[in-house]
Amino acid sequence: MKTKNLFLIIGGLINLFTFLLHVIGGQITLINPLLNSNLVLQTKTELLGVWHMVTIILMGTSTILLYLGFKRSKKPNTELLSFIGYLYILFSIPFIINSMAYGLLVPQWILLLPIGVLTIIGTKKINRNA
Repeated sequence: MKTKNLFLIIGGLINLFTFLLHVIGGQITLINPLLNSNLVLQTKTELLGVWHMVTIILMGTSTILLYLGFKRSKKPNTELLSFIGYLYILFSIPFIINSMAYGLLVPQWILLLPIGVLTIIGTKKINRNA
């Protein structure tokens, strides 16, 4: 990879935006009401733990995509990039299914699916140029 990978950079920027939206918007609209609800403390604690796991995944994958998108390296880790790409595509599926099942727009897939697709395209570009 002799030049920057625009697909990974765009995917990384969308991912970074998703991370910020998750941390700020999600805290206000989902986490604060959850913590103020009548749910059992054990359930609140476990849901909060999962929330923070998602936060870590979003932050970590944003860093990886942007780093490898800007890095000028002959052999980037395409296995890791493929894993991230397919993981984000899989992350989008429950939101798509829930949107259809409940007749709601559960919009998370609108950000997650493009991150996955752009990452896969960026990885294929690396493999073609290798």
